[in-house]
Amino acid sequence: MPGQSSGTPQINNPSGNPSSSGKLLLLPPGRAPPPGSEESKIYILIAELLDPQTRETALLELSKKREMYEDLALVLWGGFGIMSSLLLEIVYVYPALSPPSLSAHASNRVCNALALLQCVASHAETRSLFLNAHIPLFLYPFLNTTSKTRPFEYLRLTSLGVIGALVKQNDNSDVINFLLSTEIIPLCLRIMETGSELSKTVAIFIVQKILLDDLGLAYICQTYERFYAVGTVLSNMVNALVDTQAVRLLKHVVRCYLRLSDNPRAREALRACLPDALRDGTFSTLLKGDAVTKRCLTQLLQNLSERSE
Repeated sequence: MPGQSSGTPQINNPSGNPSSSGKLLLLPPGRAPPPGSEESKIYILIAELLDPQTRETALLELSKKREMYEDLALVLWGGFGIMSSLLLEIVYVYPALSPPSLSAHASNRVCNALALLQCVASHAETRSLFLNAHIPLFLYPFLNTTSKTRPFEYLRLTSLGVIGALVKQNDNSDVINFLLSTEIIPLCLRIMETGSELSKTVAIFIVQKILLDDLGLAYICQTYERFYAVGTVLSNMVNALVDTQAVRLLKHVVRCYLRLSDNPRAREALRACLPDALRDGTFSTLLKGDAVTKRCLTQLLQNLSERSE
């Protein structure tokens, strides 16, 4: 288990209320699920997370049912030992990361645990607690892998989904502050270059959300090295998109460039380094039915054509 120094994740071990079975779970105030109801079944599955013998099945079933119960994040966080059980699933596969030896079975199991963490990361009442416990750092070793096999790709994609759930919220200044204190941008940039199309899409979505925050934009444009790293990857993506015609990726690329153009120093640099494919109508056919992205591209080119006084 990682140590508890600054910069390393710390396991939060929240307390809860004892259930009649002797396993500690936290029920929402004034609520007890009717016996035999779906909610009652969910509580049974959550209790089974504490038992190594039943945990794998419980992870699978809860990952399927996580959209059915809006209080699931609160119970996962408040149940004594539940978060620790999920983190144990994560650290258990670390030895399989290098050298890469992760099996499909092990990948599926840990991804079911990650799906439950995503539930906690998405909930307004548990998101800040999730960040304060530095739990996202447990996922970074997964994002740092480079194997292109399906188990590793699935692991990276699911881990990105947890980070994506954090930045997806409208009021995410605390999230951006936290992420900027970590290595998330270099990790996402590498996935944007080497991952599958789906992983690239989630990774660039995270970078885009960071850029949309004023602090994130200032951070990336603060030094030439940071801007160059982001700009190089975006340029490489544009060159690849000429062949792949992946419209979902193109939408995010255009929005990232547009946001960068809001910074005076970045705007000046983009006048010289914006890929020609974004200037010469290469993607006109691809964007024919996407008025929003066409408008963003037009605004980007207009921003770059305007000279500062």
